[in-house]
Amino acid sequence: MQDLSDPKGKLITVVNNFDNNHNVLDNEGGRILVETNLNAPNNRVVEFDFSKPGVEDWKDVIPETENVLSASTGGKYLFADYTVDVKTQIKQFDLQGKVIREVKLPGIGSAGGFRTRSTEKELYYSFTSFTYPTSIFKYDLASGNSTLYAQPKVDFNPVDYETKQVFYTSKDGTKVPMFIVYKKGLQLNGENPTWLYAYGGFGVSLTSYFDPSMIVWLENGGVYAQPNLRGGGEYGEKWHLAGTKMQKQNVFDDFIAAGEYLISEKYTSHDYLAIVGGSNGGLLVGATMAQRPDLAKVALPAVGVMDMLRYHKFTAGAGWAYDYGTADDSKEMFEYIKKYSPLHALKPNTAYPATLITTADHDDRVVPAHSFKFAATLQEMNSAPNPALIRIETKSGHGSSNLSKAIETDADQFAFTWYNMGVVPPMVKKGM
Repeated sequence: MQDLSDPKGKLITVVNNFDNNHNVLDNEGGRILVETNLNAPNNRVVEFDFSKPGVEDWKDVIPETENVLSASTGGKYLFADYTVDVKTQIKQFDLQGKVIREVKLPGIGSAGGFRTRSTEKELYYSFTSFTYPTSIFKYDLASGNSTLYAQPKVDFNPVDYETKQVFYTSKDGTKVPMFIVYKKGLQLNGENPTWLYAYGGFGVSLTSYFDPSMIVWLENGGVYAQPNLRGGGEYGEKWHLAGTKMQKQNVFDDFIAAGEYLISEKYTSHDYLAIVGGSNGGLLVGATMAQRPDLAKVALPAVGVMDMLRYHKFTAGAGWAYDYGTADDSKEMFEYIKKYSPLHALKPNTAYPATLITTADHDDRVVPAHSFKFAATLQEMNSAPNPALIRIETKSGHGSSNLSKAIETDADQFAFTWYNMGVVPPMVKKGM
């Protein structure tokens, strides 16, 4: 830090290492407000004086709670964005840490953008959910009133759909949350095409968000399920670390348990379940279908990390070692990774799900060789009549390079899934 009012002011060290994350939020003269995870894995807001910046003099303004915090400031207020069971909760504080109110959001979903200049009287935030298109609201800082400012026009009726959150039990007894979205009136008969999508890595939190392409799936009688596996950041760093390195199997166990829950509760059955994921989620799908080839009818691994023994030797791969560890670390780590590595876990004469692998020729993050090798090995090992195909996009990278390519990929994945489930979508029947 430096006192900019003093032309000869010297730089003052506050923290001299990178062991924790610190984010300066605001200041009132020499009083500095900082968000930090020092001694608070779920984050807290602290204050200190410019003249005494040492961490031993930091004092809590918003203490750590059991919920992950992301803080911001606007109009001389503090805003605490909490993730409460994967749902957004916003609390407004004064700069001394006194609660003003909990912000009333349009519904259960994901909100963000609670920041503006200290001189402003209002701010603009976004809100979205699985059935609520991302919309902008104007928020009056004094009264706490929200007014819809802008919303996209999407040709569907959100009141026709229902979102519920359940907690199921994983293999080791851990409770895992999962969102389930479907059209109202769904019959729990085990015959509903179900799209089970997850990620489970790198501290990434899968919150509720609006995806227009998924509305097509829902309108055609499908179920969308999104579990929040260990390895993500939904419950802070402990949740993340519980799905890394020698605990990576927890992620696969959580995903398998999600599929088993959907089947046991009659949302779907083996014949109508698709497991879906991309990148680290592609690894998730590949490992799951190798360990439990009987779980799902369809597998859709996209741009997946399939060769876990050599991933760190290509392009950006070395940067993922913090989550995965590498086969070079130790004999124990080599054996652990080899056991779940999708490429190496496939077994001869095994009936695998109908599989459509997707990748792109210019993916320099997860090089397409991962998918090429996995596809070739799967075709060699598969004893079932189910197809094992690979779809290679051109002039694209780690994701579609434009809207047209994205729509074409979605259409191919949906068509492949419905066909292999023996389902004719209602809209096709109607000639739409």
